[in-house]
Order: sequence, then structure tokens, then C-alpha cells
Amino acid sequence: MISQIRRSAVSIPANIAEGYGRKTRGEYIQFLYIAQGSLKELETHLLLVIRVELDSPETISTVLKQCESVSKLLLFLIRSLENKG
Repeated sequence: MISQIRRSAVSIPANIAEGYGRKTRGEYIQFLYIAQGSLKELETHLLLVIRVELDSPETISTVLKQCESVSKLLLFLIRSLENKG
């Protein structure tokens, strides 16, 4: 479980960076959506940590709130780039 959490967490900024390095806005947006998917995967793993009682809900809820903030920022960036079309 820990390795899956690490992998999905690292995947988020990696996909943002890879998309930024691409040639077109469309490719960038595509990688931002992939980053959003990795974020949802991370959230799912964190919820499972609570469910199987590997850590306290209080600790995990702090991280989940940060995930929610990152999700809002990603969606704002995606919408902004899509509207520039």
C-alpha cells in the first residue's frame, strides 16, 4: 500500500512537468488530466488506509484536504488553458 501511495503521489507532479514540456497546449491539458487521475488514485489509497486502520483518520484527513486543494488548482489550470483555445 505504501508503495502505491508513493507512486501515485510522485506521478502527479511528474505528469504536470511532462505535459508542460510538450509542444502543444492540448498535450499539456492531456497530461494535466492524467495528473488529476493520479490524484484521485492517491485519494482512494488514502481512504483505504483509513478503512483498514493503518493510520488515524485525523492524520489522513489532513492529507485529503491538501489533495482537494491540489485538485481545485489543477481543474482551474485545465479550464484556463481550455478557454484560451
